[in-house]
Amino acid sequence: MKFVLKMHAFVVLLYLLSSNFAFAHGYKLGDLNIHHPWARATPIGAEVAGGYMEITNSGSSGDRLVAVEVAGVHMAAIHEMATVDGIMKMRPLPSGLEIKSGETIILKPGSFHVMMMGLSKPLLEGETISGTLHFEKAGSITIEYKIEAMGSEPAGQHNHTAAPSN
Repeated sequence: MKFVLKMHAFVVLLYLLSSNFAFAHGYKLGDLNIHHPWARATPIGAEVAGGYMEITNSGSSGDRLVAVEVAGVHMAAIHEMATVDGIMKMRPLPSGLEIKSGETIILKPGSFHVMMMGLSKPLLEGETISGTLHFEKAGSITIEYKIEAMGSEPAGQHNHTAAPSN
């Protein structure tokens, strides 16, 4: 009987741990849900990288991502890439990125992203890097960017089943 109880407790523990793992890549800050922060692995010697994620505002009023920090990076900023007259241009967004009520903003390659400049070491697939997002109304939250393979697809095209944590 003791063996059965121990085995049952072990199974419950495994379930709880796997449930937390499934939600490990979603973050909630007030009315904001941050889903799957990630970055591509970088080659040795690379000095820049991009950070990507989805941010959903389920609140009744808008908010704004106003600043970002990333551990091991000299400088991080919110950037936008856009094609203008057939030319790809990148620019910082000094007043941040608005997330309107009921809206989802997708930070992905070739669009809005966190620009990481002055990497202290390469970003290696399978590792994580810590960052902090600062919002105008909701405040700040520390997140972990999952480092994925070079050439990974944009965040909206990942086949992940994890939902934002509550």
